[in-house]
Amino acid sequence: MADVVSYEGVSSDADLIAWSQQYCRRVRRERGVSIRFDLVDWAVSHRAKRRAAAVKRPKLDDATVGDRYDWDSIDGSDGRPLPCTVSLTWDAFSAFERDAWEATLRHELIHVEQYQRDGTTDHGRAFRERADQLDTDVHCPAFSDPKHVLTCGACGDLVARRYQDCTLVERREQYRSDCCGASLELG
Repeated sequence: MADVVSYEGVSSDADLIAWSQQYCRRVRRERGVSIRFDLVDWAVSHRAKRRAAAVKRPKLDDATVGDRYDWDSIDGSDGRPLPCTVSLTWDAFSAFERDAWEATLRHELIHVEQYQRDGTTDHGRAFRERADQLDTDVHCPAFSDPKHVLTCGACGDLVARRYQDCTLVERREQYRSDCCGASLELG
């Protein structure tokens, strides 16, 4: 592997990918994450507003988290998981402190690990347990301002952030908050 730029020196998509790959390999080594990096592609998004990163993978209808997937059942896979792509969001990297970016990468590693083992991934019980082990969150922090913020009309708690117009925003009077059962207010 070529010399990798320092975290502070990341200034291009290639730098961000190289630094993130290096960090993820260290996490695999130090924390026992079971991943085959030769089956992972990397990309950078300059458009994403809600997700700090994502694992893009084929949908396998018969896959369930917790059940080892039979990769031999897919023609041409030679028993190996199909490749997936870790898509990193440039704006999230730019907005986050280093520890938040590293936590984001550990979060995505859990998705890759689940996908390569089970053929799918989610944020369920197994994910939450693994997130505790890897000292990361189930949901990444926001890094851009949403177009709409919906709050509970009774207690003011955040109900949802929306980055586009949607049914929840347009018909918010038809919905109630989970916390108090109150109407939603648009902030």
